[in-house]
Amino acid sequence: MKTLAGAATAVFLAAALAGCSSLHGVTSPRSERESAPKDAKVAAGEVDCRKAKCVALTFDGGPSAPTPKLLDILKKEKLHATFFLQGKGHIDTYPETVRRMAADGNEIANHTWSHAVLTDIKPAQVREELAKVQDPIEKLTGKKPTLMRPPQGRTNDDVSKIMREMGLAQILWSVTAKDYETTDTALITKRVLDKTERDGIILLHDRYKGTIPAVPGIIAELRKRGYTIVTVSQLIAPSKPEPGKVYRP
Repeated sequence: MKTLAGAATAVFLAAALAGCSSLHGVTSPRSERESAPKDAKVAAGEVDCRKAKCVALTFDGGPSAPTPKLLDILKKEKLHATFFLQGKGHIDTYPETVRRMAADGNEIANHTWSHAVLTDIKPAQVREELAKVQDPIEKLTGKKPTLMRPPQGRTNDDVSKIMREMGLAQILWSVTAKDYETTDTALITKRVLDKTERDGIILLHDRYKGTIPAVPGIIAELRKRGYTIVTVSQLIAPSKPEPGKVYRP
């Protein structure tokens, strides 16, 4: 049974998607994972979330000045996260941090150039918002992202069609600490821990003051509860994220 907090998150996501003309192709990481052939294997050395109690850790809207502190924590804890990067004022301002994210083994994804709500702009503008992040990330890391997160979680079939053409899967979330509205590290920690369930996707923002100090405690308690912390692609493995699909726990 879902907790009340989990239900509240579901309501939030439903509201985020409200007003869309239609939305097909929505699936969960678990469903995608379980659709893989029974004999499919994950990459050598990777976690098999069919067996482990996994949760994905993701960060939106960076990189920013505090991000290297977060990378230090992840490296110390021998963990990798998925970073949905924003272009304007972030990738163009902290390119070395993007290089380090990738060098440390983290997953790099797209969160648009200017955080425009994709359902409110024209198709050509949607493509531009994505391309202006895809290209710099590829130049900095040698790899073009295959994942993106629509700002505010707002998407529809028209956006999904563009994502499919651009080779991008859309990743939503099940846990948000709303760290953009508080600097209270204890509250951020509590919100995450109260909502986290197996196969969930945690959304945090590394640029807000209270967030990075919360991360060590979140990691420690999740591990104590038996969770293995992974990237989004690891959560879906041995399947691979499919361009145009919307993944929502």
